[in-house]
Amino acid sequence: MSELVVLIFDQEDEAEQARHALRRQEQAGTLDLEDTAVVVRDTEGKVHVNNQASDTTKWTTVGGGILGLMLGVFFLPLMGVAVGVAGGALLGRLLDRGIEGNFVKEVSAALAPGNSALFVVINSSRPDAAIATLRGFTGKVYHTTLEGEAEESLRRAVHEQR
Repeated sequence: MSELVVLIFDQEDEAEQARHALRRQEQAGTLDLEDTAVVVRDTEGKVHVNNQASDTTKWTTVGGGILGLMLGVFFLPLMGVAVGVAGGALLGRLLDRGIEGNFVKEVSAALAPGNSALFVVINSSRPDAAIATLRGFTGKVYHTTLEGEAEESLRRAVHEQR
């Protein structure tokens, strides 16, 4: 089960700092993130989107390349790899359950100059590790699929003022 969390921060760099903290927890094995994106509206009002490819897209691209290489041994090796990587990337995009682009645009439009937003898709039924990691950051919950106590814990973790 995946949970979507979108947080808005008052500083341009805070969403990226929060994403790095979450990725460190993922590397430590305490958290499983499916997708992340950071959107920044700089002080001039220009929007910058930094989306990291989901694991699904990465692994299907690699798998497609390996399959293409194996098939290419019988035909043209370089052509097989190219076709395999392209096919794997296409499969990854078709299977990708990450963050929808239109929703990212909607949130981007809602950002004030100098603000940033963090989009996180947590691939877990227990979001406790992500909530604990976000403690110490100050932001506002823009959107979440978390329910009940988990949502309230998230709001407390980011010190959201109602």
